[in-house]
Amino acid sequence: QVQLVESGGGLVQAGGSLRLSCAASGRAFGRLAMGWFRQAPGKEREFAARISQSGTSTYIADSLKGRFTISRDNAKNTVYLQMNNLKPEDTAVYYCAADGRLLLPTTSSSVDYWGQGTQVTVSS
Repeated sequence: QVQLVESGGGLVQAGGSLRLSCAASGRAFGRLAMGWFRQAPGKEREFAARISQSGTSTYIADSLKGRFTISRDNAKNTVYLQMNNLKPEDTAVYYCAADGRLLLPTTSSSVDYWGQGTQVTVSS
């Protein structure tokens, strides 16, 4: 089993930045593809970003490119989501995700492991 614990969410004004962290345990971190999804009220959970096991390959959802970046520190068993120029429409619960495959699926139903989520609220 893999345990994922997110942190770093909160309330921020539009145009501000936040960095989310996700600490993983229970399995060799370097063998996990990692990423982030988000779920706004009344909407389905949607893919935001993913990073390969080694960290050499990243993919950001088209709607978030240019504002969000993902990184990982395998020595700290942690993945990060840097969010800049935040907008009210970014308000959502952000979930850390992990998978044993080479790349994290972009469909939420296919992901192996989930964190409990962290709330991000962007005020206008």
